[in-house]
Amino acid sequence: MSTQEEEWRGVAAEDTENLTQKATLRLAKRSRALLRDLLRPHAGPAALALLLVVLENACSLAGPLLVAAAIDNGIPAAVDGDAGLLAWCVGGYLAAGTASAGLRFAFLRLSGRVGQDLLLDLRQRIFRHAQRLSLSFHERYTSGKVISRLTSDVDSLDDLLENGVDGLLSSALSVSGIAVLMLVLDLPLGLFVLAGFIPLLLVTRWFFRNSTAAYRGTRGAIAKIIVQFVETMNGMRAVQAFRRESRNESIMGGLNDGFRSANKRALDVVAVFTSTVRLVGNLSLAAVLLIGAWRVVGGGLELGVLTAFLLYLRRFYDPLDDLAMFANSYSSATAALEKISGVLEEEPDVREPAAPVALPPSERGRALAFERVEFRYSPTGPVVLPEFDLAVPAGQTVALVGPTGAGKSTLAKLVARFYDPTSGAVRLDGVALSDISDAELRRAVVMVTQENFLFAGSVADNIALGKPGASRAEVESAAGAVGAHEFISRLPDGYDTDVRKRGGRLSAGQRQMVAFARAFLADPSVLVLDEATSSLDIPTERAVQGALESVLADRTALIIAHRLSTVLIADRVLVIDDGRVVEDGSPAELIAESGRFAALHTRWRDSLV
Repeated sequence: MSTQEEEWRGVAAEDTENLTQKATLRLAKRSRALLRDLLRPHAGPAALALLLVVLENACSLAGPLLVAAAIDNGIPAAVDGDAGLLAWCVGGYLAAGTASAGLRFAFLRLSGRVGQDLLLDLRQRIFRHAQRLSLSFHERYTSGKVISRLTSDVDSLDDLLENGVDGLLSSALSVSGIAVLMLVLDLPLGLFVLAGFIPLLLVTRWFFRNSTAAYRGTRGAIAKIIVQFVETMNGMRAVQAFRRESRNESIMGGLNDGFRSANKRALDVVAVFTSTVRLVGNLSLAAVLLIGAWRVVGGGLELGVLTAFLLYLRRFYDPLDDLAMFANSYSSATAALEKISGVLEEEPDVREPAAPVALPPSERGRALAFERVEFRYSPTGPVVLPEFDLAVPAGQTVALVGPTGAGKSTLAKLVARFYDPTSGAVRLDGVALSDISDAELRRAVVMVTQENFLFAGSVADNIALGKPGASRAEVESAAGAVGAHEFISRLPDGYDTDVRKRGGRLSAGQRQMVAFARAFLADPSVLVLDEATSSLDIPTERAVQGALESVLADRTALIIAHRLSTVLIADRVLVIDDGRVVEDGSPAELIAESGRFAALHTRWRDSLV
């Protein structure tokens, strides 16, 4: 990866405060590209919505002209006995107002539907993409940040679509239309008003530049709050067990202060802008009233024209408040889009092969091989596996033992292809894992970890994840194979019992048994057990070991365990230290050699006495 690519990805994934000008321009370009991509499928309805708002503003702008005509022509004619023109002016005013209201209703309905469709597409896109990204992304990009992208950042875009875009279109059309009409009504007064627009353009430019930077800070601050909240709620047992409440409150208080300060900076920018707009507007109105009244008295300007001009002038500056609100929403949404587009730009480190190679037919197990595999978790991180070589024949059960940090779990993750080797290759029946399609690899290799994660839903649904569409008989058979059928049958609703969030209704051991049943139902060629029996008590572990011996028959398996009772059922034991194999043999052979495994076995046996 080049230095420029690393800089780009760093900007994409992390907070974007204190950016260089070059990086800011890249972020803005990326955000606009994402917005265009989201709007493209809705181009037709969006164009119709634009037409509706143009027609609405045309009807709205007709009002002051009709008032001027009524004052200067309709009322004098009515005094002379001809009320026809006045009636037409009044009727036209009512018709224009009615049409404006109807067009407004149609615009809001259409724009609202387009906006919600766009947000639905964006949420689905973020969720789909986040699931597709590699494990390495989720290990460095916390779940709280992903939640922030899906919630507060999308909500910022929702505010823009719901209120900001409407305000922008109406304001832009009103300001441009009124500017033209004021020049038509009275050129000198019109030029005078437009001259006062120059300082507004300068302050508007200042506002957009500073508000974008300010809201970039608010998006980063709220993301940190969500990360802290999610981490605290997920770790509530540890929080209460170790009395960390006060520490968490202190951290959250600091983050809240940071969010408040970021919002204060953003609101200060809005306050300066709106107050400047109001000041220029009021000064212009007072000046036009003074100059216009002097000209009316002198006969150089008709009263109706002055009235219409003042009505337009009032409308001329009012939309600028709406423009400020749009700019406020736009700045917040732009900062949010920077964060969202950063996530969507992330590419999986472990990619689907462009031309997948099919695995050869196999009854059960498959040969597994590590060929000069070197691995590190990051380009600059330490080497975890230094040119690791290993051949596991099809159907062999291999146990990996060794101290914490020796590289055992890394080997398991490489076999499951959660990561790709830095160099070398991991092969299954001679085919590199990187050449196998994800669907076929997930059918061939299944990993059971000590996390034993269960989704909210029934026990049967969680077991059936191993084989979507499995019958109830197949689910129950898998549960019986690992010794889980008995405890499941005792649950309130048996296999239909809701395990609740994260499987909280079941004990740790029961969750592990369900995870075993899920893996066995998948019927993989290679089964990886990473501390999979750590949550089981001794009687349950013995029952599972009995099931393991029959389930693992003729199937290739890697077992990582600190409990040697699980290791002893393996055909072969590898003692791993610092990413290297230091002992290799059957359990009986290694025990007889009086090496590291023999010492481990002796300590384990003594602990049982």
